[in-house]
Amino acid sequence: MNLELHKLNDLTGCSIVITGGTGVLGRVITEALVGCGANVAVLARDREKATDLLSKMSGPGKAIVVTGDVLQKETLERAAEVVTSEFGRLDCLINGAGGNHPRATTGPELSFFDIPEEALRFVFDLNLQGTILPSQVFGKRMTEQGEGAILNISSMSAFRPLTRVLSYSAAKAAVNSFTQWLAVHLAQEYSPRIRVNAIAPGFFLTEQNRFLLTSKETGELTARGRSIIDHTPMRRFGEPEDLLSTVFWLLSPASSFVTGVVVPVDGGFSAFGGV
Repeated sequence: MNLELHKLNDLTGCSIVITGGTGVLGRVITEALVGCGANVAVLARDREKATDLLSKMSGPGKAIVVTGDVLQKETLERAAEVVTSEFGRLDCLINGAGGNHPRATTGPELSFFDIPEEALRFVFDLNLQGTILPSQVFGKRMTEQGEGAILNISSMSAFRPLTRVLSYSAAKAAVNSFTQWLAVHLAQEYSPRIRVNAIAPGFFLTEQNRFLLTSKETGELTARGRSIIDHTPMRRFGEPEDLLSTVFWLLSPASSFVTGVVVPVDGGFSAFGGV
């Protein structure tokens, strides 16, 4: 039984493409996958940054950098050719690219009524189109194989829209809907062995939000950061490593009967009603 359970959770030799692999969360996921024997292709516009990242990793798995832009389908097609040439097949896709934009965030100097259209479109495109387009390109390779797993990175703001970040919250809610739609579509139209799921991280300190949630000068929590901690039963921000067991489960054969779900990894934030 122990050997069987080990095989169910084993990603050794699996070929995985990750977008957003140079971000705080994506970097830790990539490093863990390589360390556990998976072959990982990091899709990146900034090849130098990604190459520097991979040079610091070690493990039995193999890691390569593939040039591509999640909003430029032709670059994704070329990347897919490189990945299949290098690894022979594609087992998993992690759609980790996403983020917000300061000009799409309300505040004292920018009201909802004055948010520029281009900022709204940037956030919508990066988070939603940046998930759909890679799923089209790399998902098609999975349909040809008859199996595979796609993992989208959603957000807690998809369930409970956060104040100020209207575009980001709306886009991530759309990612949740797309996850469910694609799971059904691929299982019914192509193969029940192609699964699509998502994780919804709670609050993690990243390059984008660190100084929104903590003071740059003192490191103390800002009012927004304190509000988040007060509404997180586990009383802390997440660490990138907190995502790994859920990521591995949803990519591995251990979740072979799981598709179309969005799993919160949030320290209880989504379960807490405030009283």
